Amino acid sequence: MSIKRLLREPLLHFIVLGAVFFVVYSYLEPDPEAESSYEIALSLEELAQLQMLYESQWRRPPTPEEFSAMVENKVRQEVLYREALTLGLDKNDEIVKRRMAQKMQFIAEDMAAAQEPTTEELRAWYAENSDRFAMPKRLSFRHLYFSPDSRGAQAYDDAVRALAKLDGQPVDSQLAATLADRFMYQDYYADQTSVSLAKDFGPQFAVAVAELAPGSWQGPIESGYGWHLVYVDSLVPGRVPAFEEIEREVKTAWLGVQKEVAWQKAYEEMRAKYTLRIPVPVDAAADVQTGAVPSGVGAFAQDSGEPL
Repeated sequence: MSIKRLLREPLLHFIVLGAVFFVVYSYLEPDPEAESSYEIALSLEELAQLQMLYESQWRRPPTPEEFSAMVENKVRQEVLYREALTLGLDKNDEIVKRRMAQKMQFIAEDMAAAQEPTTEELRAWYAENSDRFAMPKRLSFRHLYFSPDSRGAQAYDDAVRALAKLDGQPVDSQLAATLADRFMYQDYYADQTSVSLAKDFGPQFAVAVAELAPGSWQGPIESGYGWHLVYVDSLVPGRVPAFEEIEREVKTAWLGVQKEVAWQKAYEEMRAKYTLRIPVPVDAAADVQTGAVPSGVGAFAQDSGEPL
């Protein structure tokens, strides 16, 4: 077909005319989505949040100038965010991925936090998990310190001799202070648990002191510092508190568990939509895939969409 004949074809005229109309219409009637991408609308709730944020920080309402600056900062953030998306700066950014993943987890957890448990539900849950709230044994004691730095190998023997002298003596005996060395920290420890004692003196000392009966000087007991004679003057046995004593703490723990359960369930549902393919050595690929794998050829392992 010659060019002159093609130019006289009605179909070509129709196509060209349609293209012209499309261009003109696009110019006169911009795409609503494209137009809205350049519109920033702040709701009354967002403006109220800006004011509340300012008042919580500065303990007073913002001036009109300060409020305008806050609004402009909000607009600046939105403008830069949209421009960054346009340039694709969110792609392959570990920080952005981490933040978005965190927000997805928060959304899943918030759904669980919206539930309000009944007292009966909390009681039933507490009955099954009461060991989590067990109160440990607590004791108060005074100690005499015998320093290996000052006494060398005689520290233990000196502690044994001191214990014999203190037999039957009260805890506040004048004699006690004359027998021991100065300790760098406290001479008296009140309301201590095994955990706190282990942190301060070492686990061996904590276990030994927890087994002492109150009311007399006992030892020697070794710590990370040296040797000690110990006088336990009070001991509160460990116990599991009644539900009514710690109902608020039980509710907090229950909500924490519900958030974790909701998050795991939500993730499993999301994870099931995806298939993972990773390059693996030939030997491993043969175990994962069905069929023989040619020698020296790489392969991909494919999972079933279950969480790793």
